[in-house]
Amino acid sequence: MNKQFDRTKMIYGEEAIARLGKCHIAIFGIGGVGGYVVEALARSGVGEFTLIDNDVVEESNINRQIIATHKTLKQLKVEVMKERILSINPEIKVNAKAMFVKEDNLDEIDFNQFDYIVDAIDTVKSKIAIICKAHELNVPIISSMGTGNKVNPMGFVVTDINKTEMDPLAKVVRTQLRKLGIRELKVVYSKEQPLKPLSDEKVPGSNAFVPSAAGLLIASEVVRDLTNDVARSELKR
Repeated sequence: MNKQFDRTKMIYGEEAIARLGKCHIAIFGIGGVGGYVVEALARSGVGEFTLIDNDVVEESNINRQIIATHKTLKQLKVEVMKERILSINPEIKVNAKAMFVKEDNLDEIDFNQFDYIVDAIDTVKSKIAIICKAHELNVPIISSMGTGNKVNPMGFVVTDINKTEMDPLAKVVRTQLRKLGIRELKVVYSKEQPLKPLSDEKVPGSNAFVPSAAGLLIASEVVRDLTNDVARSELKR
């Protein structure tokens, strides 16, 4: 076993780390949340990723996205993230898909190959399509709710979509899923009331510590779910 995972193995056990090395995880959206999910999972020993995002790195991303620097501007996020995690672990298999997910192109992705799906996008129609596909095929999924206009990284919790409040994105997603007959969805969301932005920009305000906190929490939940039956008993929650 590669020594870079020795410290993680001391907590979770060798069998759990071996399990992660065989897992294939899809991350939809490599932004402020998704980037930190990928980073943490790569450092935890996950063996294969499929990264899906059509965006390029913009200067406005630098305040919060782990892959965004002046050197990576205008590069595809999936390619920058691929290069970064291969530098962390050259043995990882990375499938980079530069595509904007819509209901009519979702069949281009084979969901059956994934052990877990992370939804870290903010386009509602695409989000609903991904969740529905995962639900149809019984693939575990966790979704990130809104992180914009929030400042408290300690406000995030893992819960079911039906227990969310004070989150405009969660409200819309919850309503749409109920119409489709989907009653359960594991999400990460913040209990914090969103702040009113100080400008009239159409995009929400953001910072370095809220999206990253959500991403790291999602990554910890994915690791827990994938190793719960083999990790040390005292870690089970």
